Amino acid sequence: MTTAPRIVGVCVLLLGVCATVSHGHYLDSFYCGQDNCYELLGVSRESTKQEIAKSYRQLARKFHPDLHHGAEQKQAAEESFKKIATAYEVLKDEESRNDYNYLLDNPQAYYAHFYRYYRRKAKIDVRLVIVVTISIISCIQYVTRWQRYDTAIKYFMSLPKYRNKAMEIINQTGSNGTAGSSGKQGRNKLSKAEQRKEHDEQIRKVIENNMDIQGAYAKPEIKDILWIQIFLLPFTIGRYLWWAGRWVWKFSLLKQPYGREEQLYLIRRYMRLTEVQFHAIEPDTVEQFLRHQLWIRENFDHWKAEQENEKKKQMADNPRYKAYRRYMKNHGPGRLTFEE
Repeated sequence: MTTAPRIVGVCVLLLGVCATVSHGHYLDSFYCGQDNCYELLGVSRESTKQEIAKSYRQLARKFHPDLHHGAEQKQAAEESFKKIATAYEVLKDEESRNDYNYLLDNPQAYYAHFYRYYRRKAKIDVRLVIVVTISIISCIQYVTRWQRYDTAIKYFMSLPKYRNKAMEIINQTGSNGTAGSSGKQGRNKLSKAEQRKEHDEQIRKVIENNMDIQGAYAKPEIKDILWIQIFLLPFTIGRYLWWAGRWVWKFSLLKQPYGREEQLYLIRRYMRLTEVQFHAIEPDTVEQFLRHQLWIRENFDHWKAEQENEKKKQMADNPRYKAYRRYMKNHGPGRLTFEE
C-alpha cells in the first residue's frame, strides 16, 4: 500500500474512533448535547427569531442565579441558565440553526456534523485545510520514499558481492591518481572508527552511482510527490489522451507492428502489474518475455499455463509439500483420529 492511501486510512480510522466514543454519542459535546435546543427554550422549529429571543429573555429572568437563594437552588438555576444560554446561542444564528436542524434530520451523518460544527467554530477555509492536508501527505510521502531507498542501499552494502565490487571500483579510482599521498597521510591520522565510517561512505557512494534500483525502493524524485502530480495532472491527462489516440490510429486502424515499448506495455497489462512492479523485474527476465513474444495473447496464455504447471510440479516434488499433503489426507480438518 502506498503512503497516501495509508494516511487516508489513518484519518478515517481516527474519525471512526471519534464517531464511536461513548457508544456513538460523540456529538453530545456539540450544540445542546443530549437535550433538544428547541425544547429547552420552549419553541418549535417553525418559531421566528423574534419568538426565540422573547422566550430566551423570559427564561433567563426566571433561571438567573442571582434571583435564587440557597446553595442547591442557586446551583440548579445556574445549570438551567447555562443550558438556556447555549440553546439560544445555537438558535439565534441562522447558519448555526441550519446546521442544528441538519443534525436533527440526519443524526447518522457523524462526519458531516463534525465538519459543519468545527468549520463554523474555527472559521477555517476548506481550501486551506485541503492545501495543508496535501502538503502533509506530500512531505510524509517524500520522507518515506527516502527511507525505503536508504534501506535498499544499506541492504546492498551488506552483501559481499556488491561490497567487493564497490571496493574494486574504489581501488581502481585510487590507482588512477584521484587519491593522492596527502590523502593517505590524512586518512592514517583518523581513528579506526572514523576510517571505517569514511570507508562505508565511499562504498555507499559507489553503489548509489552504479546501482539501478527500480520499483518501490527506487530513488525518490520530486515528480512522484502528490503536490507535483496534482500540478501536472492536466499534462498527464493530455499525454494519456494523445497516447490512446496514437495507439488506436497506429495499431487498431493502420495495423502497424508493435514496437518494444508497446510490447512491454501489453505484457505488463496481461500480467496485471503496475509500472513500478514491472520495472522491478530483472532485465534478463524481461528479455525472456520478449523472446517468447508474450505480447501476443495466445503466447501469453500458453506461457502462463506452463508456468502454473511448472509451479505445481515443483510443489509436488517438494518434500515439505508432500508431508503437508499427507498430513491433510490423514489428519485433515475433516477427520478426527486418536493415535496411541
